[in-house]
Amino acid sequence: MSEASRDRGGERPSGGGDLSLLAGREPGPPEPLGLWEGYGIELEYMIVDAATLDVRPVADRLLASVAGEEGASDVDRGPLSWSNELALHVIEFKTNGPAESLVGLAERFQKDVHEATEHLARLGAVLLPGGMHPWMDPASELRLWPHEYNDVYRAFDRIFGCRGHGWANLQSTHVNLPFRGEDEFFRLHEAIRLVLPLIPALAASSPILDGRRGPALDNRLLAYRDNARRVASVTGRVVPERVHTPTEYRHEVLERIYRDLAPLDPEGILHDEWVNARGAIARFHRGSIEIRVIDSQECPAADVAVAAAVVGAVRYLADGPLRDPEHGSALGMEIMVDVLERTIHQGEAASIDALEYRAVLGMEGAHAPTAGEVWRHLVEVGLATWPGADEWSGALEVILEEGCLSRRIVTALGEGPTWPRERLEAVYRRLAACLAAGEMFDAGAG
Repeated sequence: MSEASRDRGGERPSGGGDLSLLAGREPGPPEPLGLWEGYGIELEYMIVDAATLDVRPVADRLLASVAGEEGASDVDRGPLSWSNELALHVIEFKTNGPAESLVGLAERFQKDVHEATEHLARLGAVLLPGGMHPWMDPASELRLWPHEYNDVYRAFDRIFGCRGHGWANLQSTHVNLPFRGEDEFFRLHEAIRLVLPLIPALAASSPILDGRRGPALDNRLLAYRDNARRVASVTGRVVPERVHTPTEYRHEVLERIYRDLAPLDPEGILHDEWVNARGAIARFHRGSIEIRVIDSQECPAADVAVAAAVVGAVRYLADGPLRDPEHGSALGMEIMVDVLERTIHQGEAASIDALEYRAVLGMEGAHAPTAGEVWRHLVEVGLATWPGADEWSGALEVILEEGCLSRRIVTALGEGPTWPRERLEAVYRRLAACLAAGEMFDAGAG
């Protein structure tokens, strides 16, 4: 979990907005959105020094310069809003309420990235993409957000200790998908569970930490997995448990977390659904499920393309095989966790061996495909009929042909596992340029 949400008790929607309402609906009791009727997207990027690329804890100054108000934590920008995170060097751009479609969102996000870049230039800073900063020292460089909702961040720091990569150095893309009623909740939650272990193969962008090659292609998820180990039920096994109803979810997941946290949090500061740090979490007050295992990519075009591929795969399963509530029920948690572990470490090259898992995804056969081959299949069946899918095809083709961003970063760096600081700076400066220009990262261009 890279951040604590600010929307405590539903007081303040954030991170994709409250998906329980459609913009423009006639006044009356709130009516939840159903499957595929809205999309909430959040993109997190780092703020770094323009000269050195070291982290710069100035998110509050950026937000204040835009809002015209010191301590502003959420700035309304029309279709989007900007907000803080736990770490003062991270800024989040998010849909301001539910977007009716993913089409056109990349352009909108890129416009706000450009505006933020102009404000940061006056502070001698720039935005940097990617799931982790490559040489940040969290023990000495973390600065917690000091303004509104700081009590939540201080509670996390007191209980878990935030001066490690698992809290101080994680940037992700979150996708919020709505559901209406128990049947849609089950189908959506189960489809997300099935797709989630494959996501690092598409989205890993965190190969470097502490100035050297990490043990995995998705080191962000390794850190995420272990950051709340003092209270193991907070994260579980990252892959969510199989549940059928919201009532069962509250009992089996949330109540257990609250019970385990209570001795460490007697004031109940963290007693809310956002404390759950599984790779996908139910946000009942929003009427949605939030997917949290997507590393931030090199630019909004890539971020939204990856989000579209994930949503397409989830929709393919939820509207197809999972209309039968028993479909996939034989898949044990161990299979899912094994696939996740493989994709975290090997990305798109991971072998997907489990026959029963491949059958659920529609890839039966003697050949054990790689995770990259599975994603090519899921993109074809999940996005083929979507209006506007051409908007994401270019970015997805780069990922499917050349590998996830982690793979391309390592290729650009050359022989490792360590490199001179100048080499790291050169490659990550190219990534910053990709974000500013809205371009895909080409491993061979440098």
